[in-house]
Amino acid sequence: MSEPVRRLPPWLKRRLGAGPDFEKTAAALSDLGLETICVHANCPNRGQCWQRGTATVLILGGVCTRNCRFCSVAHGRPEPPDPDEPRRVGELARRMDLRYLVITSVDRDDLPDGGAGHFRDVVQHCRNMLPALQFELLVPDFRDCQDKALEILGAARPFVFGHNVETVPALYGRARPGGDYARSLRLLEKAKDLWPETQTKSALMLGLGETDEQVMEVLHDLRAVGCDRVAIGQYLRPSKASLPVEAYIAPEQFDAWAARARALGFTWVMSSPFTRSSYHAEEKQA
Repeated sequence: MSEPVRRLPPWLKRRLGAGPDFEKTAAALSDLGLETICVHANCPNRGQCWQRGTATVLILGGVCTRNCRFCSVAHGRPEPPDPDEPRRVGELARRMDLRYLVITSVDRDDLPDGGAGHFRDVVQHCRNMLPALQFELLVPDFRDCQDKALEILGAARPFVFGHNVETVPALYGRARPGGDYARSLRLLEKAKDLWPETQTKSALMLGLGETDEQVMEVLHDLRAVGCDRVAIGQYLRPSKASLPVEAYIAPEQFDAWAARARALGFTWVMSSPFTRSSYHAEEKQA
């Protein structure tokens, strides 16, 4: 499909950002040799978040074993996990005096535990350095090892457990060919069944060609598996090789989706054009 010629609407124009807090975060990440999804996914919130001194750390390397067409992260054969990475993430948290850390990763289908052990090690190392630090994990679907991965991650609780469905199931073949909608729901359901007190979270993008009815079905499906939190944002094409934007969703439409999500029982809802799964993740909501 070819992308229709469109001007970026005014509500989606945002400066990258600068200033001492932005530069401090950038310098710390560079000095410690750490990756962020902020850079790899060309996130439009990078400037705003870095100026607040926050970042979503990308562990397990910057090469993914899958090739989703909404994402600009490199695809290929990753390097083995870096055993020193948990220490460096802990040092980043210490330098930034973080209270809330979001940890995510590429898909690591090459690892027998999908990378779960590395997530655990990062959390435990950070917690040893900063006992009051709170965590949110944004994990892959652990394609062939969900039960094993959850067993491993159990040692790192408490945390918010996040896994993104990303889009409606009808668009998986085009946008997320390596994923499986039912498998993603199953992971969220297993986590909630195993840890009833743990908040579970997911996110989806709008503007890929989905219908309102399809989005409502996803929200209902997420609530049916006990998902507590949801983030809804605008899909923006991160690279020329990525899928085109089919529609720009107006801010008032995102407000309407937020109201619908809360009516369904989600206890934490973030819905706006610039929302991403970890955007303002530390905010408390009633």
